Amino acid sequence: MAAWTWEYEGYAPVDERLRESLCTLGNGRFATRGALPECDADDIHYPGTYAAGCYDRLTSVVADRRVENEDMVNLPNWLPVRFGPAGGEWLTPDTAPVLDHHLTLRLESGLLERITSYGLDAERTLTVRQERLVHMADPHLAALRTAFTVDGAATDLEVEAALDGGVTNAGVQRYRGLEGHHLTHVHTGTAGPDTVWLRCRTRTSDIRIALAARLTADAPVTDAHERPRAVQRLRLRLEPGRTRTVDKTVALHTSRDPAISDPLQAAVDRVTAAPGFGELLESHRTAWAQLWRRAEIDVPGEEGAILRLHLFHVLQTLSPHTADLDVGVPARGLHGEAYRGHVFWDELFVLPYLNLHFPEVSHGLLLYRHRRLDRARAAARAIGRRGALYPWQSGSDGREETQRLHLNPRSGRWLPDHTHLQHHVGSAVAYNVWQYCEASGDAEFLHTKGAEMLLQIARFWADSAVWDEHLGRHRIRGVVGPDEYHDAYPGAAAPGLDDNAYTNVTAAWVLARTLRVLRDLPEPRRRELFERTAVDPGELERWEDVSRTLHVPFHDGVISQFDGYGDLAELDWDGYRKRYGDIRRLDRILEAEGDTVNRYRASKQADVLMLGYLFSPAELGWLLGRLGHRLDAGTWQRTVDHYLARTTHGSTLSGLVHGWVLARARRAEAWTFCLEALRSDVADLQGGTTGEGVHLGAMAGTLDLVQRGLTGLETREGALWLDPVPLPELSSYGFSLRYQGHWGVRVRLESGRLEIAVPPSDLPPIDVRLPDRTIGVQPGRTCRLPLSG
Repeated sequence: MAAWTWEYEGYAPVDERLRESLCTLGNGRFATRGALPECDADDIHYPGTYAAGCYDRLTSVVADRRVENEDMVNLPNWLPVRFGPAGGEWLTPDTAPVLDHHLTLRLESGLLERITSYGLDAERTLTVRQERLVHMADPHLAALRTAFTVDGAATDLEVEAALDGGVTNAGVQRYRGLEGHHLTHVHTGTAGPDTVWLRCRTRTSDIRIALAARLTADAPVTDAHERPRAVQRLRLRLEPGRTRTVDKTVALHTSRDPAISDPLQAAVDRVTAAPGFGELLESHRTAWAQLWRRAEIDVPGEEGAILRLHLFHVLQTLSPHTADLDVGVPARGLHGEAYRGHVFWDELFVLPYLNLHFPEVSHGLLLYRHRRLDRARAAARAIGRRGALYPWQSGSDGREETQRLHLNPRSGRWLPDHTHLQHHVGSAVAYNVWQYCEASGDAEFLHTKGAEMLLQIARFWADSAVWDEHLGRHRIRGVVGPDEYHDAYPGAAAPGLDDNAYTNVTAAWVLARTLRVLRDLPEPRRRELFERTAVDPGELERWEDVSRTLHVPFHDGVISQFDGYGDLAELDWDGYRKRYGDIRRLDRILEAEGDTVNRYRASKQADVLMLGYLFSPAELGWLLGRLGHRLDAGTWQRTVDHYLARTTHGSTLSGLVHGWVLARARRAEAWTFCLEALRSDVADLQGGTTGEGVHLGAMAGTLDLVQRGLTGLETREGALWLDPVPLPELSSYGFSLRYQGHWGVRVRLESGRLEIAVPPSDLPPIDVRLPDRTIGVQPGRTCRLPLSG
């Protein structure tokens, strides 16, 4: 591992799925896993290709129930290039002797290189060198160059390239009992002497998909159509020491693409016009260089290398090409089929990073939510509420996609899934609207679509709150918090918990923030919005009242995760760790024992502590103060300690949030959790899950940990607020950002000194506020400031 490369030495079948995820190549429109082109999908390899927003819905029978699931579709496989000695078997690392195998992912240029040496017999060795790219400049193109060299004796080599439409969604073991055949009407054909095509469509969503492949070599190419595959073949005479090269260039279009009439014709036209591999590589490198300049990050050592890998995968999923698409943030990227490609709350960890580098992408991702506002309003009406209820899992049209059953692999039982009660996802949408507008200065969005979303989310929270005469407070009942372990009270007949602290505090924030936004709207726009949504002064008064009276439970001097949490039993933590070792999925362990985690003070991931992730100490103190509570340093420290000792970190987001919160509290343990967040995917800490797709929220969150967590960076009131915290293990780092029209603003912290450089422009100075001073940094100037404390 070097600063700009990610390397794997040797062939290890057990590691292939992980390597395929981490070596995925994409451009924001589609991505392809880093599988070996000569290998079919099996228990070792899984060559998936996924297009952003391409979903399909099928029905399966599970535990004698008909269950409907929508999946991000595994598209026809464009990778296949098989080879072997004439008259012999095709070579794969699972069936032939592998003398050497090396993978190199070049982050700077978005290139995957592979070198494998196969032993053909005692005298001959075949070396295969491949370079692969998914084009970042033209988001419909991909290319694969394969170079063959034989040592020992001349060899006739047969090569077969294909487009394979016989693929299914089978990349996640626990989903394999569900229907996964999404592609139908597969047809193939020939478009020219070196070009073949394949077209198909999805079964329910009826998305048309087309690929065209051009094969270039210094040998005659023949084609055949063996449905569901379009095949091209050639034979190469390999002389010892002489390299022969085969280039495969592929175009991919779907009927969701703008400015085309027919996906097949668009794919054929594009691949026909595409230049050769060398020219494609040059323009691809240029596009990547531009991305790296906009998202520059400078962190030394191994941590810096991992952060670049994380940034690489974020940009491959959410690039500027994403900005014009109708897509959300897929929790597992475009890297695999875990979570079915659905959109959760992970944008809460992704957009704050994108806001300060690629605000146009954040804008596009927020439009995905706005386009589904009517569906969210319908969901609220369905449970008797006003406003907008966004789904915990979203896909193509914004309906609730959360499965009603989930499998516990430990017990083999299918269990009810109540995570759709995580209504707090609406607060995440509202938070992202506000953060985007503060960072970008996009008043137009805030006054129009942003205000519309904020209003309807606030309306939902106000309508969800019920008055409790005994407490003299409003309460929100029957929800599930971010923890996810707890979905019901012990022995309760119905799911849901009352007064989840995270839910209530963020609901109060949404109500207070929305009231401010509505007050600040230009009067004509405010009148227009109120007329269209039938808002009256009495409703706004209720919002103000609810925002100040929502119940926040406490026990033993700490904030309770939910009402009644303090009455739960304590778990024998030492006993369970001794018995099971890894207890990240304590919920599955207890269920397999016939018990339930609902009985215990145990959390899967940060819940209450998420408040310290979203809000600065000052803002969190202000929020709780409005709710009638004084949050002093001692109360927050006790709260952090309480949950730190009772969290299993069964989510990759948990280490991130705990690292952030502990760093802001200047706690020595912070670095341990920061490292866990950094290593969560590269070391596959969740035990095999990364092979099913990366954890995009955790990856983006580690970038934002450096950008906002350690620096205390906030964008509010038209200023950049900075309050850096010392972290001895990372005392020197820097990054660039884009803030309200200023491109390439450089921030660097080193040896107790803060440096801010603003590139020349005709824009006004940036107002920078530190705890002990305020300065204005003019464009074209660099400001160096010593940090106190």
